[in-house]
Amino acid sequence: MAESASKTFPTKPKLKPKSRTPSKTPESKYWSSFKTHQIGDLISSVPSISFSPSSPHLFAAAHSASLSVYSSLSLPSPTSSISSFSDVVSSLSFRCDGALLAASDLSGRIKVFDVKSRNPLRHLRSHARPVHFVKYPHLDKLHLVSGGDDAIVKYWDVAEEKVLLDLQGHKDYVRCGDCNPVNGDMFITGSYDHTVKVWDVRVENSKSVMEVNHGKPVEDVIFLPSGGLIATAGGNTVKIWDLIGGGKMVYSMESHNKTVTSICVGKVGKDSGEESQQYRILSVALDGYMKVFDYANMKVTHSMRFPAPLMSVAFSPDSMTRVIGTSNGIIYAGKRKVKEDGETVKDDFWRLGSSEEPERRVLRPTYFRYFHRGQSEKPSEGDYLVMRPKKVKLAEHDKLLKKFRHKEALVSVLAAKNPENVVALMEELVARRKLLKCVSNLDGEELGLLLLFLHKYSTVPRYASLLMGLTKKVLEMRAEDIRASDTLKDHIRKLKRSVEEELRIQQSLQEIEGIISPLLRIAGKR
Repeated sequence: MAESASKTFPTKPKLKPKSRTPSKTPESKYWSSFKTHQIGDLISSVPSISFSPSSPHLFAAAHSASLSVYSSLSLPSPTSSISSFSDVVSSLSFRCDGALLAASDLSGRIKVFDVKSRNPLRHLRSHARPVHFVKYPHLDKLHLVSGGDDAIVKYWDVAEEKVLLDLQGHKDYVRCGDCNPVNGDMFITGSYDHTVKVWDVRVENSKSVMEVNHGKPVEDVIFLPSGGLIATAGGNTVKIWDLIGGGKMVYSMESHNKTVTSICVGKVGKDSGEESQQYRILSVALDGYMKVFDYANMKVTHSMRFPAPLMSVAFSPDSMTRVIGTSNGIIYAGKRKVKEDGETVKDDFWRLGSSEEPERRVLRPTYFRYFHRGQSEKPSEGDYLVMRPKKVKLAEHDKLLKKFRHKEALVSVLAAKNPENVVALMEELVARRKLLKCVSNLDGEELGLLLLFLHKYSTVPRYASLLMGLTKKVLEMRAEDIRASDTLKDHIRKLKRSVEEELRIQQSLQEIEGIISPLLRIAGKR
């Protein structure tokens, strides 16, 4: 008997609800490893962020009528700032060598700056309305693409400061665009007319070569690394399109609750659980969420919430830094932890170098550590593990139950006021046919604890099947003791009120069901 009882402990609640919090996947841990650093005091919204393609991958952020350039080694202070704009800066783009930075503003002008000296080198004037995007083509140092509220897409010769092509076709504001990473002559633009157009500067008639309809005003559009797929963002949806397949929609992701404002491509490595580096789509929205979307498996792999509407997102080419701009002038920049020579490098933005590893002393038998060597080593594949059995920690009521002190176990768990443990213990006592005997042996104070518990939880649906039957037995067995005590009578009155209230609720629900059921049957026949 003692042996069989020892195997049944500790008692576990059978009715405990399952947790809805999913366990963290390796990729979720990867994205959570980006330590977030807050950069504030930028006065206004951050509509655009751009990374330099060349190492050390500086990034520029637009805010109000100025822009700031940051390095991951000098945060939170910017390495340089440029304020020579007459209106709000709307878009930024680094040239492929990182030497020049193009910026557009709502006055309709585009300026090209030298990143090191901050001197403006070119002023491009042609747009009649505010410009909302400007982009350097990949591996092209001579041209720019821009679009704005005049619904015209312009292809610029930067050196000559002149427009080579005026591309017309959009019927509303042009708000975004991107250049093909494989073909420097092709680019895409998104507009508030719900369409995304594909342009090829080699086409003589200056018409778009393809068009897809997103269904909502397009806030952002990007090429995926292959060059054959594009992702569009508008409304609360991010859609993926196959250009090689004729503009066919591949997938629609609707995981945001509000308008998606910006998307970019991020790369994950082996430490995220993937066998090789793979690409993900990062999207941010006005609901404050950043979502990571695996477009190979068509699923959201990670989600993170920020305390403000998000306006822009960018990911560094070396996959080390993620930057998010908000509507209240705060930048959330995160840098990922990496490992060098087997040691974890601390993820501090102001860290300037790695310290040398101190020389380790040779272990000798006279050292205490000599006898503990190898205990922290992880097993390799194929090793047979001899696991030390884990010691089970028992609660007080489980210890009493193990010693067959049933009444004391019941009193102990009632005093702890955990309904799940109380019900679990009662079920165990029912299985042992000891519950009613325990009830009959309770003194006045202990019986008060039991009646108080029955008053609170007997009408709870999860526990009602056991506790309502127990309540009836308690009233039958201990009626004389209850009549002799005013405190116990008070518990019974409260219990009666709870049961009557539950009966009223059930009756109301049955009346509602009686009204709705015929209507549902009529609707089903139609």
